[in-house]
Amino acid sequence: MMTQEEYMDVLALRRQGWTITAIAEAVGHHPATVSAWLTRGGPPARQGSSASAIVDERWAARVVGLLEANSQLLGTSVFRILRAEGFQGSYPTLVRHLREVRGVRRRQAQVSVPIETAAGVEFQFDWSDCSSWGQAWGLGELHCFGAILCWSRFRFWWFAPSIDRPHTFEGLVRFFEHVGGVAGIGRTDRMGALGRSRGKTFRFCPETLEFARYHGFALKPCATGDAKRKGKVERPFRELKEALLQELIAEGPPTTIAALNLRAGAWLNREIHPRPHRVTGMAPAIRLAAERRLLTPVPRMRFDTARREPRRVGIPVPLVDVDGVAYSAPPDLVGTAVEVRIPVDAGVIEIRARGRVVATHRIAPPGSPPVWDPAHRRAAEAMALAPHRRAHLVALPDPEPDVGLLDLGDGDYDVDEPDLDRYEVKVFGEGCGCGGGA
Repeated sequence: MMTQEEYMDVLALRRQGWTITAIAEAVGHHPATVSAWLTRGGPPARQGSSASAIVDERWAARVVGLLEANSQLLGTSVFRILRAEGFQGSYPTLVRHLREVRGVRRRQAQVSVPIETAAGVEFQFDWSDCSSWGQAWGLGELHCFGAILCWSRFRFWWFAPSIDRPHTFEGLVRFFEHVGGVAGIGRTDRMGALGRSRGKTFRFCPETLEFARYHGFALKPCATGDAKRKGKVERPFRELKEALLQELIAEGPPTTIAALNLRAGAWLNREIHPRPHRVTGMAPAIRLAAERRLLTPVPRMRFDTARREPRRVGIPVPLVDVDGVAYSAPPDLVGTAVEVRIPVDAGVIEIRARGRVVATHRIAPPGSPPVWDPAHRRAAEAMALAPHRRAHLVALPDPEPDVGLLDLGDGDYDVDEPDLDRYEVKVFGEGCGCGGGA
């Protein structure tokens, strides 16, 4: 703003016949500013600060507390928190105070050309690594699946512990169900979970192509070095990490991934979808209502996103190995081929044979001992002991206990002579009529 002293210099130079352009260069202001002040008769009087334009001690202390909890909070995040707590000041007032407290956040200027698509034509999806937050919050490995409708700019975020193919399919299905349809083209980068790169070409695996045909859309991978082609889904990840996750640190981190997903969805519905987009000028929620009519309906039967792999039941112990942990199967399936099915986010493992589920177990941590179904163990033990039951000897109690020999010890004992007269003694051949004689 031009000061009164500068204005007096402008008047003096103008009286000397200087042009407005020359005067502007001399005083360091734009020619339009010099012309306006000459027309109006001088710069406007300095305005006093109103109460609403000042961050008082209470809010200044609150700002310090938020920055101590997380110094990377954006000004918009601090303003949202204070506004929810009753702050009546304006956003520019808060920004000026933040600049005084921590300085100006510098951003590197980048050149970009917007790529616009018609309604219902394209959606983009990708993964963003959030494991540093997951480790800090005790959630383990953590990733965020992001998807966006390119015309309406309606976003979808879903956190998961893995970026494998089943979780990618699950994220896409949840996105389709959330927006109420499927756009014509799905654009992403060269995800290793969806296909393989060969030089400059990228080929999707059969399971990925089957998923796309089932939902009626075409898959388009971005070429090498063309990451800006899917910038509509990548740019919001910056707001994810610099706004949402930073606010969660200040407000209190979630204790589970499910709780994190609930808070992320509520944040999008509250802060992103109702406000006008900086490019389209309209709120994504309003545009989605118009774009939804042009989307392909979601199939009535949900695509099975579970992880499915063939296995063989062990011999002679009926166990199936999955990720380093053995799970029991019915013993009559020993040595036969089965299918292991692991639904996403269900926490269970299903063993299927002959087209039906024959066993269900809770997923155990890697390195755990074998997980047995009690019925499987009883049946296995019965089958293992059956051939030997008749050969087993059963010990029965003796009805007359063995007292052993009686030891009388040393001493004189009276024993009667045997009475031989009590017995009739016959000599062989005498009186038997057998003609005995010499």
